[in-house]
Amino acid sequence: MKKDLLSISDLTASEIDSLFVLTADLKAQQRKGIAHPLLPGKTLGMIFEKPSLRTRVTFEVGMAQLGGRAIYLAPTDIQVGKRETVKDVAKNLERWVDGIVARTFTHQTVEELARHAAIPVINGLSDLTHPCQILADLFTLQEKCGMLHGVKVAYIGDGNNVCHSWLYGAAKTGIELHVACPKGYEPDAGIVAASRQEAEAAGGRITLLNDAKAAAERADVLYTDVWTSMGQEAEAAKRRHDFRGFQVDAALVRLAKPDVLVMHCLPAHRGEEITDEVLDGPHSIVYDEAENRLHVQKAILVTLLGHHTP
Repeated sequence: MKKDLLSISDLTASEIDSLFVLTADLKAQQRKGIAHPLLPGKTLGMIFEKPSLRTRVTFEVGMAQLGGRAIYLAPTDIQVGKRETVKDVAKNLERWVDGIVARTFTHQTVEELARHAAIPVINGLSDLTHPCQILADLFTLQEKCGMLHGVKVAYIGDGNNVCHSWLYGAAKTGIELHVACPKGYEPDAGIVAASRQEAEAAGGRITLLNDAKAAAERADVLYTDVWTSMGQEAEAAKRRHDFRGFQVDAALVRLAKPDVLVMHCLPAHRGEEITDEVLDGPHSIVYDEAENRLHVQKAILVTLLGHHTP
């Protein structure tokens, strides 16, 4: 049966655990220079409607390290939904490649690709969720903290796609997640409700606040993302005004635990949602989480394209 990864909500807690076991193994092999061509002859089609550094490079490099190859399809190449329908794109690609990564403006496009393609579809980012990023973040925290259950994460900023995936991820892993957003920028209410229900069953807790300082109090992790995402540039000035008081700076770091970890999915708008002092400071693990995009996505590719059971 075909398996897609459109959202962390698609995964069980057990599947996340298994994915991380495989990730750790693949990362260790890569670090030791041990070849692991687990996807020989496999090809990944990559549909990109938005610019990308981490997502594009890590999927392309990951496929190469796994013995396969990736084909990058730029926004001007296929123009999904304009030059031809999403269904036609999906039905063509399923005849040529073994899996699809889609980085799109709307989540509907990813869902439609998955509905029509007989091959696995991976969400490389949509306006609703960003599962590969948060899986990499969760794996990074597991490496740093030894466990995820009970870790207090303070998410400071916009209730966007990254925040939505944090809600799903925290719910699956028993993390204590405190989300602090300005009024009017809270995450989707339906995702919050579903995540809270699942979090209770997993022994975690999800709290929504409009106060960054309250969220940061005694936090193990401070996490932020840009205030203005791609496609929202016209709102940049208003958002800078509305998000005053939600910057991750040295004062906010001091409210958290002394050994707090600072995370950012990148790219960062330095001087807006986070200061240079913090992003480049001793608490920051942003490049560790960026590296782990490679290792986690390789585990996802092996699991979905290689029908691997960790």
